[in-house]
Amino acid sequence: MGITFSKTPKLFGTIHISALILTFVLNVIFYFLLKNKDKNKLLKILHYLGTVMILAEVFKQWFCYVYVFNRTLNLWFFPWQLCSMAMYCSFIAIYLKDKKQEAVLVFLTTYSLLADIIALALPYDMLRDQVILTLHSFIYHGLIITEAIIALLILKEKEKASFLPATLLFLLMALIAEIINVISHSILNNIYIEPNMFYITLAYETTQPIFHEIALRFGIIAEIIFYLSMIILGSYLIFVVERKIFKK
Repeated sequence: MGITFSKTPKLFGTIHISALILTFVLNVIFYFLLKNKDKNKLLKILHYLGTVMILAEVFKQWFCYVYVFNRTLNLWFFPWQLCSMAMYCSFIAIYLKDKKQEAVLVFLTTYSLLADIIALALPYDMLRDQVILTLHSFIYHGLIITEAIIALLILKEKEKASFLPATLLFLLMALIAEIINVISHSILNNIYIEPNMFYITLAYETTQPIFHEIALRFGIIAEIIFYLSMIILGSYLIFVVERKIFKK
């Protein structure tokens, strides 16, 4: 269970590039296998994928507790990052109706997809010493793309989908993330074991390039507002492009 690489995988190294190629190829195959499925079958597949991801997340939490953090408390991998939202959305979509379901599906095709693309392109926290943890991370993020494809196939049957409900959902998720950050900081007060959900903690300046400089110059709150605004803008641009490509 605790097998490690002989060397920690490097950014844009063999493992990273191979994972990107395999993710792309498999998702192209999945697209052609799924493109003629009806809405109900697609929703069931989406639900199954969400279930698998949740079960895998439970395993990951156990693995991190035992092998990464040596049975000590550490909430760094608490499952409420932006990429984590895909497993919850995929799981519950089948139980939702009309506008609520549409909001979740649009979220998967925009906010989740944007976060996933960035994570796969710059997987700083995914390329770890542990083989199982690294494998889990790339499979998980590969499945987010699959889920986005499924959501797109469902949404293409709609004449018009709205971006606003998905954005309100994103802001609600971000609010919950900040609440988790604040409560954790008030209890733990330790940057090394606190969660930093959505990377918007009020306790410390972000370490992300560009945004770190904004935090230092204009303050953490200004940086967080700008950061969330950029996510919304990027997701909206993806939404516009997708609607043009997949317009019925």
